[in-house]
Amino acid sequence: MSHPRSNLMERKTLKFRDYLISSILSGEKNVTWRLFDEKNLSTGDEINLINWNTKEKFGEAIIIDVREKRFNELKETDFEGHEKFISKEEMYNKYRTYYGDKVNEKTIIKIIKFKLK
Repeated sequence: MSHPRSNLMERKTLKFRDYLISSILSGEKNVTWRLFDEKNLSTGDEINLINWNTKEKFGEAIIIDVREKRFNELKETDFEGHEKFISKEEMYNKYRTYYGDKVNEKTIIKIIKFKLK
């Protein structure tokens, strides 16, 4: 007997603000940073890409690499495939808007590299 839920329901999702979608679809952005990952995103996961603003699916991808490090351990190479920031303060402020005031230099980031399907 088959499972009553479809594969779509079981697939993990990553949500992105609408201003990032064109750079994801063009392949320019293929890395995302997530904090406090409650989904346990892992290499090999097939994911649906969701527009955070409209809640609509805009693509599918597979996670090809996952690493973790603290904000204060980031190196220049960690920004490859990810949007850049003018300063560390801008970076922290951006992530505080997503995750709240608990974000600081010791916060662990999950660096997720993905490939569009």
